[in-house]
Amino acid sequence: MTTSTLDANAARKPEKVPSPRAQSTAIVTAAFGQNLVYATVSTFMLLYLVEYVGLSTGAIAVVTVVLTLARIIDAVADPFVGSLIDMTRTRWGKLRPFILFSAAPVALLTALIFAVPEIDETGQLVYFTICYLIWGLVYAACDVPMWGLIGSAFPDPGRRARVIGNVRAFGAIAIGVSTLGAPSLAAALSFAPETTAVGWTRAVALIAVVGMGIYLLAFFVPRERDSSNAPRLSFTELFRALFRNRPLLLVLLGSFIGFGRAIVQAGGAVFVVIAYGNDDNFTLVGAAIIVGMVIAAFTTPLVMRRISGRTLILISSFAGFAIYVGMFVGGFEDLVVLVIFIFLSGLALGVFLVAQTTMIADAVDHAENATGVRNDGISFATLTFVTKVMSAFSTLAFGIVIVIAGYQEGVVVTPAMQQIAFIGITLIPAASCLLSAIPFFFYRLGDSRRA
Repeated sequence: MTTSTLDANAARKPEKVPSPRAQSTAIVTAAFGQNLVYATVSTFMLLYLVEYVGLSTGAIAVVTVVLTLARIIDAVADPFVGSLIDMTRTRWGKLRPFILFSAAPVALLTALIFAVPEIDETGQLVYFTICYLIWGLVYAACDVPMWGLIGSAFPDPGRRARVIGNVRAFGAIAIGVSTLGAPSLAAALSFAPETTAVGWTRAVALIAVVGMGIYLLAFFVPRERDSSNAPRLSFTELFRALFRNRPLLLVLLGSFIGFGRAIVQAGGAVFVVIAYGNDDNFTLVGAAIIVGMVIAAFTTPLVMRRISGRTLILISSFAGFAIYVGMFVGGFEDLVVLVIFIFLSGLALGVFLVAQTTMIADAVDHAENATGVRNDGISFATLTFVTKVMSAFSTLAFGIVIVIAGYQEGVVVTPAMQQIAFIGITLIPAASCLLSAIPFFFYRLGDSRRA
């Protein structure tokens, strides 16, 4: 018997399918590990570069541009990764192989991002730029198939909405674990009276290994839909189908305009240092938004039984506008008032994220009904695409705010500097939330049936 025959027999041998509960538990747990890594990078990267590497204001301006361009490049790469997924055929399916082979590279590169060497500042910028660019491209190979697997493994919309809600909820919990635990872990692993850059390197390396190890559950337990007999489409055909899916494009446009929702996560740690002199209070601020997101993620699927995702998106957009304006009026002098508004913003953000993901999954289903082709990879790549674009522009916006304020390590913080930073996490998100509601007014699933 030839090797090709053995491979063919292996490909035809059916795998034992775990129960839906086991699959959902594995996916939620795996997403928790993945989000633990991503949250650590997105939340503490700027803090690490400013406070522990000690980059100057000019270097931070360069880093801001690098982060923005890198995330845009990553975002553009996501649809191509999705296309590769849709054209892949293995005995494990088309999504799970990408999960298996991306975990170790993501863990390694995450550690390297937080291991900037003690060389001249230009060398540090070059090192960081290379590591971050490669990290973003490799991370796409682990993020796109995870979301595609949710859509593929759970065809029932009700169960899928619950899984999405749980993934979002435990993703927020992962942010909380990272926000509350990473600084303490870095301090403990510094083996010194104060937290050091080396302590952060060790802490992030440990988080990366544990997080991506947990992430591998998404390969070993869930099963995706059988796509072995599906037609193999070309890049051109996949992208043509994508751009004909008008409901999906409207969700992406509304999400992109709503980039301001991510500013608190991107710049919250730096703002707390500017406003209060140290990052101790970030524990309260971070916990507030996380608790709000967790509550919203668990309850939104229940609410969606009676209210459509489109309606919830619009409610969250207008509520977000009111919350951020209220936060600006309330000021940051009273920490309790600030924490209350941050909690409310977390509620609005949690509703938005669950409804957004569910609307994308629904748009994919309707496109399949219209064309007979299910392109999980490229369709769910648009979710990671828009998430990265939102992250890029939120980082760019707050980076510009920091440069305008003139803040860097060791500078004397003035009230004007504090006020500029506060505008960055209040009025910019408020305007973004309000404008993002416009595309969602035109979202109609019927459009995909007529495509």
